[in-house]
Amino acid sequence: MQMTAVYACVRVLSESIAGLPLHLFRYNREGNGKVREFQHPLAGLLHDAPNPEMTSFVFRETLMTHLLLWGNAFAQIIRNGRGQVVALYPLMPDRMEVCRDGDGEIYYLYTKATDENPKIKEYGTVRLRKENVMHIPGLGFDGLVGYSPIAMAKNAIGMAIACEEFGAKFFANGASPSGVLEHPGTIKDPQRVREAWQSQFGGSSNAGKVAVLEEGMKYSPIGISPDQAQFLETRKFQIDEIARIFRVPPHMIGDLEKSTFSNIEQQSLEFVKYTLGPWVSRWEQAMSQSLLTPEERTRYEIHFNVDGLLRGDYESRMNGYAVGRQNGWLSANDIRELENMNRIPEEEGGDLYLINGNMTKLKDAGLFAGKTTES
Repeated sequence: MQMTAVYACVRVLSESIAGLPLHLFRYNREGNGKVREFQHPLAGLLHDAPNPEMTSFVFRETLMTHLLLWGNAFAQIIRNGRGQVVALYPLMPDRMEVCRDGDGEIYYLYTKATDENPKIKEYGTVRLRKENVMHIPGLGFDGLVGYSPIAMAKNAIGMAIACEEFGAKFFANGASPSGVLEHPGTIKDPQRVREAWQSQFGGSSNAGKVAVLEEGMKYSPIGISPDQAQFLETRKFQIDEIARIFRVPPHMIGDLEKSTFSNIEQQSLEFVKYTLGPWVSRWEQAMSQSLLTPEERTRYEIHFNVDGLLRGDYESRMNGYAVGRQNGWLSANDIRELENMNRIPEEEGGDLYLINGNMTKLKDAGLFAGKTTES
């Protein structure tokens, strides 16, 4: 996280997941769609606050950060006497171990060293049952434990850190290499002369000062080597490498060099589809498996709403709405809801689905043609 590009990528992804509307839906008994559920205990936990100490945004932001840095995210599930979920608390992934017992059942060993979780009273290692832990694994090899992207790409990130350190040292010296002070005679105390020169003219804060040389002294600067001058290009390449690791478009972490007004919107849509999409699926399926019973999974669905991120520009949206309205699959209220506008009362036609009156079925086209000929 000390690398700015890593921090930016993690922040973009974690805030994107945390900011998506998260709802619980109930399937209609008639089998014709689903409606948002408000009465189930999970509805408020997912949308508003998973525990008394956190908002839903902070909770999801925290778990997503764990997922991006450690490759796994864990949350302790607190249940009441009837087995219903009443709270969720994040668990640090670097203190969690996924294990199997002699019967092949999964359990978790968690080591508590601080007061990060008020529901685990004792310090030391605690055994948690599978039904009391929500686990979201990232990309892995066994389908059980995810691997840290930081560890898997340690060479690329290490190279970026090395570039950062080199740049910090380079610019700490005023972005100028050291030079040589030449004296025609013998200097009795060269250390004192060096320190006096450094205090007066060294560092970026002293750049541009006029030097006054005495006793016939001359200053001969040492030029920048091509290797030193190229570190900026190397640093730029490493930023692209890190963006590639997290599959984040460079313009979203402040690199606009290859972005144009026309392609940024397309890149943003691809970010939702190819970057956020898989993460959203991991979250939805992990929450459904951990928080809903097998019977509830046939009646309820946990769903992130990404429609807001997929919205195009105003003109494109209006053209799309017009097509849907004219072809009968969008009502006025459907469109107004997508635009966060108040509904039109039903008696005023807000829920009507309309089609173009000139359209007809293909098999009836000949009948109309025949009638026209006869008349």
